Amino acid sequence: MAIRSLFQACLLTPLVSLTAAKPIQGKIGSFAETQKLADPSYGPVPGQDPLFSSYYGKDAPFPGYLRDVILPTKIGPPGTDDQVWQNLLSAEWIIFDFYQQAVEAFNTSSFVKAGFPNTTYQRIQEIRNNEAGHLRIFQNQISPTSVKPGACEHQFPFYDPISFLALVTVLEVSSMAFLTGLVQAARLSSSQAAMLAIAETETRHETWSLMDIWKTNPFAGPADTVFPYANQILDTTRSFIVPGSCPKLNPVYPSPRQALPSLSAASDTTSLLPGANIGLNFTDPTNQPAFAPGRQYYAVFFHGVTNISVPINTTAFPAQEIRVTIPKDFETKGVIAAVVADCPGAPTKETVVAGPGIILEQPAALAVELL
Repeated sequence: MAIRSLFQACLLTPLVSLTAAKPIQGKIGSFAETQKLADPSYGPVPGQDPLFSSYYGKDAPFPGYLRDVILPTKIGPPGTDDQVWQNLLSAEWIIFDFYQQAVEAFNTSSFVKAGFPNTTYQRIQEIRNNEAGHLRIFQNQISPTSVKPGACEHQFPFYDPISFLALVTVLEVSSMAFLTGLVQAARLSSSQAAMLAIAETETRHETWSLMDIWKTNPFAGPADTVFPYANQILDTTRSFIVPGSCPKLNPVYPSPRQALPSLSAASDTTSLLPGANIGLNFTDPTNQPAFAPGRQYYAVFFHGVTNISVPINTTAFPAQEIRVTIPKDFETKGVIAAVVADCPGAPTKETVVAGPGIILEQPAALAVELL
């Protein structure tokens, strides 16, 4: 259910271990060259240069090979939305590396042999290029008085084209959910507009995945899911970061960070459709929720622009599993975001005590295979 657990559980066959983390191939720029990125006019411009759409090489495109932190060039207070953009840039490095590693690992025949269209590898390269453009856009949104995060090393649990494409679907759907929260965190209308433009591009990526790869209806109903606490979703992506690999001057990711217990469906789950009864699993044994005696807790499910709260029994936890039924009211479309909270509706981030978990509803069959 949680992004982290979906990735760790993996897909059609169990993984012995995650794919080995390794530096990206090809040219890697120097620290000095990376500092040139402080100038917004340096290098190709997203939306003007076709590099960010139609480059088909294996080596990382600009600025993906310039991986050091970008130091401030001015002294002064941070920009109004700098922290939001720093979080988004750190997340974008993860997404960019995900696609870049796939471009390096596979080729056209890899996907054709697995039964996918002969354009699949080309589309993956094009999405990789779009994500490189996002890197540059986000760098330029951060003011010259703030650090612009560099890349960490990342590892991902894909081991063949099928497992990679399944992760594409989960990542792209999840990105739309966290962007709805990130827009709420931004204070400048220009930042909100830029984030909306990025979300529209991510929607195109997901539409391609659903139609071309999974042969399913891409429509998610009248609205995709709104989840208000973007940093809680971003925190789940830390599992992709190789410990100790981030530039020392990078800000904490995400910031501020709650470090909530991760939330997953129990291993015996057979369905994640609305109406299914599931056990809750808090997957990190070193980070378990603490439930106050006599207090009522809720599983809060976000879907579309609304949420539904279901009371849960925590009195015997951890000796007894916590079970809950996914609200049958929801249409089997898009995604459901779930948290455990100490207040109906989880009206503030402080009321969330575990999660979030992202429940993939489309395609429904893929959600079952991810368990």
